[in-house]
Amino acid sequence: MAGAPESAAHGTAAGPSAAATTAAPAATDAPAAVTTTTDRPDGTASDAPPPADLRSGAFWAWTALGLLVVFGLAALTRYLEQNVPVWAEGSAIEDVAAAVEYPVYAILLGLLGNLVVTVTGLRERISAAFRTEFFIKTGLVLLGASINLAVIASAAGPAIAQALLLISGVFLFTWWLAGRFGLDEKLRALLASAVSICGISAAIAAAGAVRARREQLAYTASLVIAFALPSIFLLPWLADVLGLSDAVAGAWIGGNIDTTAAVTAAGALAGEDALQIASIVKVTQNALMGVVAVALTAYFALRVERRPDTPRPGLGELWRRFPKFVLGFVAASVIATWYLGVAGADGKATMAIVTDLRVWFLILAFVSIGLEVRVSSLREAGWRPVTVFAAATVFNLVLALGLASVLFHGFTV
Repeated sequence: MAGAPESAAHGTAAGPSAAATTAAPAATDAPAAVTTTTDRPDGTASDAPPPADLRSGAFWAWTALGLLVVFGLAALTRYLEQNVPVWAEGSAIEDVAAAVEYPVYAILLGLLGNLVVTVTGLRERISAAFRTEFFIKTGLVLLGASINLAVIASAAGPAIAQALLLISGVFLFTWWLAGRFGLDEKLRALLASAVSICGISAAIAAAGAVRARREQLAYTASLVIAFALPSIFLLPWLADVLGLSDAVAGAWIGGNIDTTAAVTAAGALAGEDALQIASIVKVTQNALMGVVAVALTAYFALRVERRPDTPRPGLGELWRRFPKFVLGFVAASVIATWYLGVAGADGKATMAIVTDLRVWFLILAFVSIGLEVRVSSLREAGWRPVTVFAAATVFNLVLALGLASVLFHGFTV
């Protein structure tokens, strides 16, 4: 998510940290396009020229080393994701190993790499390679290709109704509760988006819209993973205990678990029919991510960050602030839907390649998040975000169960 002027405006932008971005006189032979990002006290970002010694050949050498670190950790993430379930077959942790997704490995390896490069004094020198913003934006655009609008239309009525009601209710509850706990406006937006829509992906879109800091995104991503893992096993078990039909169980699972992969795992445990409904409900919620990004952009521009002595922002200002990769997300979904309709079965092989490419970009993004995060900033957030997220998750469970029971009662797959 980095490189363009618009991306430098987001707090999730990658690049050297504030400690490495002290302005210096420009060298005549320096590449004009090289910029870095520093965080202002209010959490927004500003462009600043890199130090003179980072705009020489040494800068590119350190950046190349940083890219080797990022890509090496990404390759190790993919290796663990594919092989740990195989190693755990027949053991007591077989189910857990099969359910752990690549964001877990990527962020943990990123944090481990963070420790190593910090202790060795390399972190600031190689941090220009932590292109979190670019990796995330590209991955989310590719995510749009997995959303087949024709599939959503087949279950449009109850799926869209549940998505609209659930996202609105959970988002507003989380926003209100986070305000009662005195959380920062930007962190409120990330938590509310993550728990109400689609976890990390929604938090990323919200971070771009409100210009959240990298540490806030890392905190939210960690909470999503921590709560999603036990939900994979808890919700199918509860659905069985409550005697829910396959359709209701699937809608409940799809409306609660915050990551698509975890929804797939939980749906598979609940049964094939439940999995189909869970996938449709989750994909429908994912498709509304762009709508929430637009709303957050307008709210923060018109209310939160607008000073009394400044004129009301116009459409041009809203367009400048809007995370434009969301348009790519929507366009990818439209193109993929059209392509699958034209290509038929042959198109699935192409979509598999796109999906694999998306996973690689998101792995690179999560590794970069782990490498960038500063533990001191996470520690400052304290226990309040955890409490808010936990309470919102319980509220989501109850509301989604009620909506699924009404909207999918008697629904057959």
